[in-house]
Amino acid sequence: MSVRLVDTPFDPGFELNAFAKRAQGAGAIVSFTGHVRSQAEGDDVTCLTLQSHPSLTLAGMEAALSQAKARWPLIDCEIIHRHGEMAPAEEIVFVATASVHRRAAFEAADFLMDYLKTKAVFWKKETGSAGHRWIEPRGEDYADAVRWD
Repeated sequence: MSVRLVDTPFDPGFELNAFAKRAQGAGAIVSFTGHVRSQAEGDDVTCLTLQSHPSLTLAGMEAALSQAKARWPLIDCEIIHRHGEMAPAEEIVFVATASVHRRAAFEAADFLMDYLKTKAVFWKKETGSAGHRWIEPRGEDYADAVRWD
């Protein structure tokens, strides 16, 4: 089980293959990769900047991973999250979960993504032709996260 906060691009295919090799005994592996959008709010996005407080951000991600491990019978789990400046189509986040059964793997991955969208310590700013815009979680993001309380 691991959490990484990185400031350089990563290859989700490579990460998924490495994860699958480690997840011995898994009957199910679920992964999610989030990418920088090229459009938001009717504007072209030229850059996404994620600022973090590395020690707080990592501590929160590790706590979420511990909660997932306590809640579901996971064989392995991994979170990789970028910070810094990213261009459209670049990967932002990778989450992978492995369990004996699919439901646990799906639910744990969903739980972790809801945490990352609503509670992780990141400040997100999109830059486009209309200028800069700070991004906050949407109401739908919070509604999704309430399922886990």
